Amino acid sequence: MLSLFDGNSSRRDFLTVGSLALGGLSLPSLLRAGEPTRSRIRKNSGGQSPDGRILTNSATIEPVRHAAATGKSVIFLFMHGGPSQTETFDPKMTAPSGIRSVTGEIKTKIPGVTFGSTFEKLAKLADRFSIVRSFVTGDGRHDIKPIVCKDSLDANIGSIYSRVVGQNHPANGLPTNCLLFPRAVDPTTMPGITNFGKFDSTGQLGPAYSPFVPGAGGEMQSNMKLKVPMTRLDDRRSLLAGLDRLKRTFDVSTASGLDTITQQAFSTILGGAAEAFDLKQEDPKLVARYDTAGLVKPEQIDKKWNNHKRYADNAKSLGKLLLLARRLCERGAGFVTVTTNFVWDMHADVNNATVEEGMRYMGVPFDHAVSAFLEDVHRRGLSEKILLVCCGEMGRTPRVNRKGGRDHWGNLAPLLLSGGGLKSGQVIGQSNSHAAEPQTEPLRIPRLIGTILNTLFDTGTLRLNQSVPTAVSNRLTGYEPLPGLS
Repeated sequence: MLSLFDGNSSRRDFLTVGSLALGGLSLPSLLRAGEPTRSRIRKNSGGQSPDGRILTNSATIEPVRHAAATGKSVIFLFMHGGPSQTETFDPKMTAPSGIRSVTGEIKTKIPGVTFGSTFEKLAKLADRFSIVRSFVTGDGRHDIKPIVCKDSLDANIGSIYSRVVGQNHPANGLPTNCLLFPRAVDPTTMPGITNFGKFDSTGQLGPAYSPFVPGAGGEMQSNMKLKVPMTRLDDRRSLLAGLDRLKRTFDVSTASGLDTITQQAFSTILGGAAEAFDLKQEDPKLVARYDTAGLVKPEQIDKKWNNHKRYADNAKSLGKLLLLARRLCERGAGFVTVTTNFVWDMHADVNNATVEEGMRYMGVPFDHAVSAFLEDVHRRGLSEKILLVCCGEMGRTPRVNRKGGRDHWGNLAPLLLSGGGLKSGQVIGQSNSHAAEPQTEPLRIPRLIGTILNTLFDTGTLRLNQSVPTAVSNRLTGYEPLPGLS
C-alpha cells in the first residue's frame, strides 16, 4: 500500500493506492533499505541570519537520522582522466624544464606554498582546504578506483551510503546517492562517459543501490512532475502513463534496477524533492558566480582535438553542477558524485590537448567553480556539514612528452579536501624533487576512503548496528583515515 498526500489539502485528505505497478513491475515500499527515522523540514524565509550567513526561500532539510550516520554529506568532484599533480598543487619550479609546471606557479594564502598559476582564485582561499602531496592511486588505468570500496564489496561509496541509510530521504524523497553528469544541468552536452569506469556499479550490493542520475536539466525537472491532479490519482491509467514518461528519463538495464529507480523517482515526485534540481530557485547573482560557461568559449577551443566538445561541455556545466550538488546536500543527499567527463587526460595526442592548453580548458573552470563553492558553503554555514573531495584516478608523468603532454602516472596524484569538519589550510605529505613519487609516507586510496567513511558514519556505531549487514559493517570499519585532518 502507498499513501499519497496533497500538500494543498487537509491532513484528512489522504489517498491510498494499493498494488501499484509500472510496466508489469511491482512498486514495493519506498524505503526497503534501512529504517532511518523521519527528519524534519525547516522553512527558511530568506535574507541573512544574525551571523551573516545567506539564507534562501527554500526548505532546508535536516540530514537523514540513522544511528550510524553523522548527518554530514560528501561531494566527490571526480577529475576524470587524471589531472597533473605538477600543474595543479605541486608545481616544482626548482626542477628542470620539462619537469616543472609548464604553467608556472602562484603564491597562496599559506606562506611558502604555491599552486600552478591557473588556480588564481583557489590560491586566495587556500586556508579553506587541505592539499595532499603524497597521494598515490597505485596505477595509471582509467577507472573510478578512488570512490570504490574494493575486495568483498567492490561497490561505490555512494551506493554503500544508501545501503546503510536508505535510498531516499524520509522527509522529502530525495535520493541519498546522486551522480551528476553535465546533462544534469545542460541538455545540450554530450552523454556521460561510463566505459572508463562504471559510476553506477554497485558490486556485491546489487543494482538496487545504483545512484540516482538526473537526465537533462529542465526536461528532467519537468519529467519528475507527474502533472496528474491528486483527485485523479485513483485513475490507474493516468497515473501509470505519467510514471511511464518518467521511466524514460532513466537508463536501467535490469528489472530490479528499474524497480528501484521507479521507487526513487516516485518518492522524489511526491516528496517535492524535484525542486532541489531546479537552479532557477537560486538567486541569479549566485548562479552567475558559479557559472563557468563564459570562461572557455567553444570558438576558443582548438578543434583538432577530438575531445574539443567535451572541453566545451565541461566549461558549460561544471559550476552549475557544483551548485546543484550543494543544493542536493543541503536538502538531505548524503553522497553526490560530480564527474567532468574524462577530459583531464592531457596526452597531446589526437584526442587530448597539451598540458598548457588543457589547463586553460579544464583548470580555469575548475578554479572558478570550486572557489565559488567554497565561498558559498562558508557563507551558508555549511562548511562543517559538507566534505568536498577533488581528485582523479591517477596523476601525470613527471616529464612532459615530446608533444607537450603528460601521460598516465599511478605513483603520485593531486588531492584536495575541504570541509566536513576536517582541518584546513595545510599541505599533507611531500613529493620528491620531480613530483614523481612520495618523499614522505605514501597515502593511498584506502586512507582517502577511510576519511570519507569517517565523515559519513560513526564507524563504532556502524559496527554494532543490526540493521546493517555484517559484511558491510565489517568492511567499512577496516579503513584508516588520512593523517593530520582530524
